Amino acid sequence: MNNNILIAQSGGPTAAINAALAGIITAALESESAGEIFGGVNGVQGILEEKIISLTERFADDPDALRRLKLTPDMYLKSCRYKLKKPDEDDSDYVRLTEVFEKYNIGMFFYIGGNDSMDTVARIKEFTENRGLNIKVIGVPKTIDNDLIEIDHTPGFGSAAKYVATTLREVLIDTGLYPIENVTVVEIMGRDSGWLTASAVLAPPENFPSEPIICLPETPFDKDKFIDRVREEVNRAGFAVVAASEGLRDADGEYISANTGALDKFGHPQLSGTASALTGIIRDELGCKVRGIELGTAQRSAGHIASKTDIEESFTLGSNAFKYAESGDSGIMALLRRVGDDPYEVEYGAVDVSKVANAVKGVPKDWIDENNFTVTEEMVRYLRPLIVGEESIEYKDGLPDYLYDRHN
Repeated sequence: MNNNILIAQSGGPTAAINAALAGIITAALESESAGEIFGGVNGVQGILEEKIISLTERFADDPDALRRLKLTPDMYLKSCRYKLKKPDEDDSDYVRLTEVFEKYNIGMFFYIGGNDSMDTVARIKEFTENRGLNIKVIGVPKTIDNDLIEIDHTPGFGSAAKYVATTLREVLIDTGLYPIENVTVVEIMGRDSGWLTASAVLAPPENFPSEPIICLPETPFDKDKFIDRVREEVNRAGFAVVAASEGLRDADGEYISANTGALDKFGHPQLSGTASALTGIIRDELGCKVRGIELGTAQRSAGHIASKTDIEESFTLGSNAFKYAESGDSGIMALLRRVGDDPYEVEYGAVDVSKVANAVKGVPKDWIDENNFTVTEEMVRYLRPLIVGEESIEYKDGLPDYLYDRHN
């Protein structure tokens, strides 16, 4: 019987993606209908190369390892950025995937990832269905960008937002220490959407004399208005902190950063230098001390400051994904929707993955205060519950004791 399970992860890491993996494994181990649980190392690319490991052997008799997996950031099964061609263009990868599925008697395939990963789920589901294969293909969401449609917010975003808000709080305090006019520009991930950068609105401590100047890709960058706002903040508080999305564009849709000209395998531009571009503008126009900070990959997988809400929701989505497949569903993505802010409450469900693939959810325009380079109270209400709570991370020799197994 094809009752074995295969799980893989794809795209960029987060602090919560392994919680989803732990949720699937936990639900499968508790099920009487599930067979052996396998992991595909390096996503769909690794499956094509038959880089398959047994997760049953690793976790069935080691509940402590499964608990640690839930709280470990990054990606236990490693990742890839491999784009499957459309089956009618070249079906060789799909044929190879089905060979691997059949060899390991796979009846359920779970792919944890973002926009591009959901496209992969949709294509594999369509191909296996057309071939008459009884394989349940399920998408499990994750991305710090928070740009998947249908779902209220994506696992990984809450923890990244907590890291960004905390870091910006510390930058604000640091920038305001000295009796000289100075500006700090912080570049935050977000090529097409500004959700993560918007979380900087949570940064100022109570009664702090300044707030971040927030620049999102949803709003065309206007150099003159930007300089006026920075000058206003420096004149008022003596300093300013700018939170800028890496995907900041001008009115013509051109990135203000140094576009390297290179594209990744999904056709996305490789960006570099938004903070550098803005610091140059500020230095030229204001002549004050200015520095740029690029948070880079540090904001993706800061497990030491993960949001408990984020971890628990990710785990539940993984567990639910298994239950959907077990009940016969396929070609869906597990999701959650918010049903209340005070108290915060969500309900879980699923959606046809084809509705999610390749679509991008940006920050609503009416949540952006373009004149003041900030976001509205609606955004604040949306963000606050997502960063709540801290997990009890164990430490060893002064450092977080994450679960790391080497997969060759």
